[in-house]
Amino acid sequence: MSAIHLVTDYPHPPELVWRAVTDPALIPRWTATGAGGRPEGFVPVVGTRFRFTAKPKPGWSGIVDCEVLEVAAPWLLRYSWADPAGGGVTQVRYGIAPHSGGTRFTYDHTGFTGPSGYVLARLLGRVRRTMLTVGLPAVLDDIDPDSASRTSAV
Repeated sequence: MSAIHLVTDYPHPPELVWRAVTDPALIPRWTATGAGGRPEGFVPVVGTRFRFTAKPKPGWSGIVDCEVLEVAAPWLLRYSWADPAGGGVTQVRYGIAPHSGGTRFTYDHTGFTGPSGYVLARLLGRVRRTMLTVGLPAVLDDIDPDSASRTSAV
C-alpha cells in the first residue's frame, strides 16, 4: 500500500492554520498551486458529505467525493477521498500541533493500492508538496496580520 506523508512547519498559530485548511473560501486559494480544487458543501462536521471540484484533466473528471470522518478542531481533520469514476476510497488526514512558536502541519493521504495506486500517490505527493510549501504559506501570510513576511497590496 502506498501513502503520502508530508510534514511542514509554519510560523503561524494553530488556529490560523486550521482556519486556512477548513474555510471553504480559503481552501481554493492554497489548492490553486495544485489542481485548484474547491470544496462544495464542506463543513468540518463528522458525517458531512462534500465534493472537491477542479478543472478536469485527461483521465480525471476533476471531481472527488468526500466524507468528513473525524474532527477535533483545531487539531485534526480526517476525510475520505474517492473518484466517482471508480477506484478505491482513500483517506486524508490533517494533523495540526503547536511547534516552535508556530504550527507543525502533518498531511497524510493513505490507502493507495496496487501499481496504479503507487503512481497516483507519487503524482499527488508532488502536487500536495507544492500546495503545502507554496500555496498554503501564501494564504497564511495574507490572512495573518502579525506575519513578518506578510505582503500588502498596493
